[in-house]
Order: sequence, then structure tokens, then C-alpha cells
Amino acid sequence: MGKSLIHFSVQSVLNLYVHLQAVLTVGFAFGQPQETIGLRTTPENDHLRMRAAGGPFKISLFADLHFGENAWTDWGPLQDFNSVKVMSTVLDHETPDFVIYLGDVITANNMAVANASLYWDQAISPTRVRGIPWASIFGNHDDAPFEWPLDWFSDSGIPQLFCPAVNSSYSDSPKRVKISMPGEEECDFRGTHRTELMKKEIDYNVLSHSKNGPKDLWPSISNYVLQVSSSHDRQMAVAYMYFLDSGGGSYPEVISSAQAEWFRHKAEEINPDSRVPEIVFWHIPSKAYKKVAPRFGVHKPCVGSINKESVAAQEAEMGIMKILVKRTSVKAVFVGHNHGLDWCCPYQNLWLCFARHTGYGGYGNWPRGARILEIMEQPFSLKSWIRMEDGSVHSEVILSS
Repeated sequence: MGKSLIHFSVQSVLNLYVHLQAVLTVGFAFGQPQETIGLRTTPENDHLRMRAAGGPFKISLFADLHFGENAWTDWGPLQDFNSVKVMSTVLDHETPDFVIYLGDVITANNMAVANASLYWDQAISPTRVRGIPWASIFGNHDDAPFEWPLDWFSDSGIPQLFCPAVNSSYSDSPKRVKISMPGEEECDFRGTHRTELMKKEIDYNVLSHSKNGPKDLWPSISNYVLQVSSSHDRQMAVAYMYFLDSGGGSYPEVISSAQAEWFRHKAEEINPDSRVPEIVFWHIPSKAYKKVAPRFGVHKPCVGSINKESVAAQEAEMGIMKILVKRTSVKAVFVGHNHGLDWCCPYQNLWLCFARHTGYGGYGNWPRGARILEIMEQPFSLKSWIRMEDGSVHSEVILSS
């Protein structure tokens, strides 16, 4: 009896969470009534603006949320609920101008649903409901193929699964179905490719600044650049933010030579004299991170609070770091992927930084938080710190010196 009561209590919380997320995600998205929400109707705009009167431009980095894990259990949806609480705490304390989802937004290899965009939509809802624009890049788990749990082949068999209909929105209540083989009812194990995930985010979210990137860079998708403009002149760039798809999932964990050349050509086109500072974002750290990784804690010149694992770098180095270090305008690179690392370390003329594990999904029990970036225009500065889920702040560092 006690066990049943506990299960009822947890399930009631999860059902309430689903209902609230439906309201947040659909009922009030973009500040419009539900019936007005649809495909993007406003022109895309790459330019973000500094705050008026010399105020900063503040960015929150949400890394490794890993939504959608083990949705057929109580703890799976509960950890998504806790991830929303972390993001909400950060957003309410920092009131950022922009949010970057730094990869592994979802754990596709642990999803039995046909449309993983439902969980992607859930993950971005705390940002969207507050009217904050955002951009996203892919990690190695976002379109990874489904991995069958070994215990599903034991006597207990496949459990009951929450499998929303393929054509449903997140406002629909998840449907619990009992399945005994792939494809029965609405459950599906084929996954959702990163091209589809990105298309749905862009098409249905007017606040999204994400982009597919040049088609000739396929299979990498999230390769694009955004401009942060001066508050008094929209055409004057204060900083350029570059986003690169570091692979994983449906293709190898690498930034290709083609992507590196795309970055070089793009940077020379929009910032030929390297006058404007540049900031770079991708998910899986490059091999250069291994070269600067501190040993036995975090010590100067590095800044951070946890150094609990080795750097899990990309499979190969295809030229992007050589290009970055030659550009004096590049100030820092930001990655996720390693949940037990949150340090920034100098590397030649730039900084290599980890974000902070934000989500309750994924491995590790270290306290959650988010890395914050602050850009100032006159004079230019790039400062960073980490805001924790309990509201505390630590690891402040100047990255523009």
C-alpha cells in the first residue's frame, strides 16, 4: 500500500508537470493566444542588440539538459522537471538577453517516440515563455539512434511507454501504451534527424535565431553566425558569435575541414580586419582542451570549480583550432559535453571554456548550473561566471584581456 501511495504521489507530480508545460509551451508562447501560434511569420533577423545606455548584453548557456530519458519511468520525467527548475532559477536571477542551448538538449538514444521535437520543445519552454530569444547547436546525443535497454529482453519485458502521437503537439497529454514490438501504437524507435529537429525549432519559434547552416556542409547542421549590434547603431557590430556542429549521433564526433574552411571564409568576409571580437560555440571539446586541462583540481591561470574527469575530445582535429588561434579577434570557445568540468583555461591568444552541466539528465550528480557571459561595448569586455541552481555565483573570469 505504501508503495502504491508513493507511486501515485510521484505520478501526480509528473502529470501536473506535463499540464503546466503544455500551458507554458503552447498556451502562452510568444505572448500570443494558443490559436495564433504557427509557422514563423516575422522576418528572420541575425542582429541582436546591446542594451540601451551602455548596458551589457548577457547570455546564459544551457548545456547537456538531456531531456526525454527513460520516459517510461517515474524518475525520467522527474529529472526533466528538475532541469526546468534549474533553467528557471538561472533565468530569473540573471534576466539574460539571449540563451544558447549548447548541445545534448535531448537524449535521443533513450527515446521511444517518433517525434523527438516534443522533448526539444519542452526543453526550450522556460526561455520562450519569458520572451527571451535563443539559439541552439547539436550535441552527440540529440539525434543518436535508439539504444535498446538490455532488461527489456528479460522476463519483465518491455515496460509501458509514454509515446505521444507523431502529429501531436506537446499540449497533448502523453499516451501510455503497452507495446511488445517496435512500431505498435505511436511508439517508434527510428529517431528524429538533426535536420528535422532544427527545421521544427526554426519554423515554429519566432524567438529562435538558430539556423540550418550551408547545405554543402551536410551532415553537420547547426553552422551559422549571429551579430551582436551596438545599441545606437544596428549596423555596427560589437561581437560576432559563431556556432558549429561538432558532430556525434548520426555522424562522427568532429568539426570537419569543410566546416573549418567555412568559418575562415565567413570570418574574413564579415570581419576582414579582425576588428570585431569573435566568440565561438560548439558542443564536443577539441583536442586543444586536453592540452590545457588542469590536473588535480583547478588552479591558475585556469578558473573554475570542478575538474572531476578527463576531457572527452572530438575524434580528430581537422584544422579549426589552427584557424582560430591565427585570428586575434577570437576571444573564447565554449563547449559542453563533459558534465564534470566547468573550467576556463587560456590557450595561446584565446580562452577554452566549458559550460556547466545544467540538466538533471545525463551522468553525474554534481550540482547543476549555467555559465553566464556578459559583453560590454565601450570599452569591449567579455566576462563570465557560473550561476548555480541554488542561486549562488562563482568562478568569475575576464576573457577579453
